[in-house]
Amino acid sequence: MNNSQQQGTQQSSVPEEEKSIKLVNLVPTKVFFTKGVGTHKEELRSYELALKDAGIEKCNLVNVSSIFPPGCKIISKSEGIKELALVPGMITYCVMARCSSNEPRRLIAASVGSAIPAEEGMYGYLSEHHAYGHTDEIAGDYAEELAATRANLGWPYEAFEIPEEVREICNNQVEEKKLRHASWQRKFDTWHAANPEKAKLW
Repeated sequence: MNNSQQQGTQQSSVPEEEKSIKLVNLVPTKVFFTKGVGTHKEELRSYELALKDAGIEKCNLVNVSSIFPPGCKIISKSEGIKELALVPGMITYCVMARCSSNEPRRLIAASVGSAIPAEEGMYGYLSEHHAYGHTDEIAGDYAEELAATRANLGWPYEAFEIPEEVREICNNQVEEKKLRHASWQRKFDTWHAANPEKAKLW
């Protein structure tokens, strides 16, 4: 109680002109790579199991874009997880590639590729890739190529994204396209039944 009172007194004694907002430096100085796989009938649970497999289930993850900071040190997975485990619930920034499916035996892959420049003081790139039908090796190579291409071109922007308004327009047309297709299918079935010989050539 006495200590808190003394601290309050010290704070009030600081001249107004010396007060300033201190910006927190959020530039990462260390980074590590990890991966995980989770399987469950519920997608959310499978995601949680994948995080646990990767060793980061106790972190509050925040996805960020893919710039590798200058001077950032790559550490081992075990060293990185050891630091994160000190404070459960720690805000942890990550570049994440994620892929999921509820189709039996569906081949899925997710990978993060890195392009780290040899020149000190230069920033690099991390590129996310997620795909269906790719093995882990193919997905890994593709992600590395993406990162290297961005670094070579000096491309500062994020991966291609569909604007939300365009996505909404396309989604609104789905039902209309389904109705048109159903109408065409009925006409085709009628023609097919009336022209079996010609239908064989279709």
